[in-house]
Formats: sequence, structure tokens, C-alpha cells
Amino acid sequence: MKTISIAVIPGDGIGPEVVAEGMKVLKTIEQLDPSISFSFTEFPWGCEYYLEHGRMMAADGMEQLKGFDAIYLGAVGYPGVPDHISLRDLLLTIRKEFDQYVNLRPVTLLNPELTPLKGKNAEDIDFLVIRENSEGEYAGAGDRLFKGRPEEVVLQTGVFSRKGTERIIRYAYDEARRSGRTLTSVSKANALNYSMVFWDEVFEEVGRDYPDVQTYSYLVDAASLYFVTEPERFEIVVTSNLFGDILTDIGAAIAGGMGLAAGANINPTRDFPSMFEPVHGSAPDIAGKGIANPLAAIWSVSQMMDFFGEETWGKRILDAIQEILAEPANLTSDLGGTATTEMAGDRFVEILTANSLAGPA
Repeated sequence: MKTISIAVIPGDGIGPEVVAEGMKVLKTIEQLDPSISFSFTEFPWGCEYYLEHGRMMAADGMEQLKGFDAIYLGAVGYPGVPDHISLRDLLLTIRKEFDQYVNLRPVTLLNPELTPLKGKNAEDIDFLVIRENSEGEYAGAGDRLFKGRPEEVVLQTGVFSRKGTERIIRYAYDEARRSGRTLTSVSKANALNYSMVFWDEVFEEVGRDYPDVQTYSYLVDAASLYFVTEPERFEIVVTSNLFGDILTDIGAAIAGGMGLAAGANINPTRDFPSMFEPVHGSAPDIAGKGIANPLAAIWSVSQMMDFFGEETWGKRILDAIQEILAEPANLTSDLGGTATTEMAGDRFVEILTANSLAGPA
């Protein structure tokens, strides 16, 4: 039996509500598949913890997390705690210290009626964004000089190491080769004359090892335009930390909204645990109302299954998401339904169970 140990950090806002439904899916898989077992350990870290203890996680939090196979995160951020503290002192700390340098965000339209783009269908919107996740614009390097004075200067330094840039680009080339898809690099070399010129150079250098992979390269402003007007251009996209963060929100919008936006933070060497999360944020305005969409949190469970070599379960989860999206009455209000978070999760489990008992995915 394969046993997967999962550290659960429900976090803030709607995080606990959607994570509960994702855990329901994991427990259902455990019941249906005698070859898989999960163990869960929950950690109460987040903004409430910060207000009580002055820090987003325990002082030895990283040491506590180190021994797990995976981390399942709900959401980070809540009024009363500055966003740069809540984000950097929990989520970004885990990503960086556990060297989760690969961020995977699928942009896949599972129901054509959900896209706001006229004339686009599921074949047009089906790609994967691979985002550098450990350095770049989010490295946290910089300074603030002469604070509060007329001559105040703020420096925010992007950090692009050869190691960090080459490994994420090579990962993307490997994925493009493995899946037989095209690879598009997104940068901004015309304006960022050091970091993005370097990015483009490395993309070209690494590409010499992959003559079989068809490549494209766009400036980020052009890529943003094409995400909306011609999403069919993209199959695999690789880009920097900041650009990936922004582009994948556009991707979520064209594929049905943030309630369907899932993300995986991968440590490919498996020296440390990888982390799986919905990327819709904590949504404090609807927290506690029982109307949060759990499908992004459930989609991230599909990514978790894929990461652990359980691709059959990963596909079954995606198939069940596609099926429930065709049942408006069982969707939450953001997708035009009237179901509560728990009701949507319960119906999802019913679909997953029925499909699994019916036969192979």
C-alpha cells in the first residue's frame, strides 16, 4: 500500500471551507482504492495565528513540515494583517525554503459555456503555464532608503540566477517534449534589458538540446493580448514569477473563473514536500457563508495525484469536475448555481464514486 502523508494548512478566509471538501475527495479515494492510504496532520497557521503569536507559522514550522510527502494549503490573507506579511511569511517562505521552484497552473476549459470569450471552445483553451517559483521578481531583494523624506528611494530587485532560470526552462522543455506540445516563452526583453535579455538567452541556449520541440517567444504584453484573443496559440508556457502570477489569473478568467484555478508548487527532486493549493485567495468577503467554490481545491487534489504517480485518479477527478460543471444546480453561485460549498463537494464525491465503480477512467 502506498501511504501519502499530507500536512494540511487550511489557512484563512474560505481556505478551511474548500480544503474540507478536498480532504473529502482524498478520503473517498482511500475508500475506493485499497492500494492508497493518506494520513493528515493539520496546522493552524495563518493570519489568526499571526494576530495571536506575531508570526504566520510556528518558529520551527519548516522543520515540522519537512517530513511530509505533500502540503495541502487552503488560502493565505485576511484583513488586519498586511498582505506582504501574510504572503511572504507563509506561502512564499514554504515555496522558497522547500525549493518548490516549479509552479504548475493548468488553463483548461472544461465547460465551453464558462468562458467569456466569444467563439472559443475547449480545444482553444487548453494549456499549462509553468512559472518560475523561487526567485525572479518575488525574491524579496531590495531596500527602502530615506523613508518618508522627499528623496525617498525604493529598490525592488529581481533575482535571476543561471541555475534558477535554466532549471525552470529545462523543466518546461522536458514537459513539452514528453507531451508532444509546443513551448512558448514569455518575457519582456525590450524593456528589462538585464533580466529578460538573460531569460531569452537561456531559453535559446537550452533549446539547442531540444531540436524536436517547436518554440515561440512573446513579450508579456503581447502574450496577455493573445491569452484573450487567441488562446489556441498556447500549449506549454514558461515564464517568470511575476509574469506567471499575472498571466495565470487571465488564464483563470478565460477558463471559468478563479473558483476553478488550481496550482501545484513542485520540488522535482522530492528532497522536500511539494505543495498543492487553490489559487483564488482567501476571499474574506464570503468567508463563513458556505458559498465558496470548492472545485479549485479539488482540482489541486488532481494535481497531487498526478505528482504521486496516480494519474488514473488525477484524470478521474478532472472528469468528475467536467461532469459536475454540466449540472448547474450543483454548482456554487460564482458559476451560476445555488449549491453550498458542502453540497457541491458532496455531489462531486457522488460523481467520482459512481464513475470509479463503473470501471477504468
